[in-house]
Amino acid sequence: MDTVLLPLRNASLEHLSSDDIDVVLANARTLRRATGAGQTATLLRGKKLGLMCESADSSEAMFFCRAAAELGAHVAHVRPGLSDLSRRDIFQHMARMLGRLYDAVECEGFDPILVKQLGEDAGVPVYDAIASAQHPTARLAPLLGDESSLDENRHLVLQAVLISTIG
Repeated sequence: MDTVLLPLRNASLEHLSSDDIDVVLANARTLRRATGAGQTATLLRGKKLGLMCESADSSEAMFFCRAAAELGAHVAHVRPGLSDLSRRDIFQHMARMLGRLYDAVECEGFDPILVKQLGEDAGVPVYDAIASAQHPTARLAPLLGDESSLDENRHLVLQAVLISTIG
């Protein structure tokens, strides 16, 4: 690829700064060009992502898996076993284990407080339903223009966030 993809400076995807929005959009546009040239399949090669959710068959889970796999990442479905009643030491142990096993973890259907704590303890990016159409990053899709469908733009934004936070 001729253009370098930029990292995000902000760890919180819930409240992106205008600079981080610019980075995500620039990376999504770069990915659009690279996809057309068939140059994206190796951008996350060797990366392992955990997908913590009840069902890997949900539309959000499949959306996440497809976006990551097209970049060369391997996604493993992890059945959640955490709750807000879990003992703190067990929770921390599981978070550290997830951080050793995966380069990032997507959580679907979790209390945002648990996701935040998991992110603090895991030491890797932990996303809170990033593949959901309601996630704040999904609102960036219309800003890519009408060159592609809204779903395709959302797909590119998701991939840009993955590259910007993991890559």
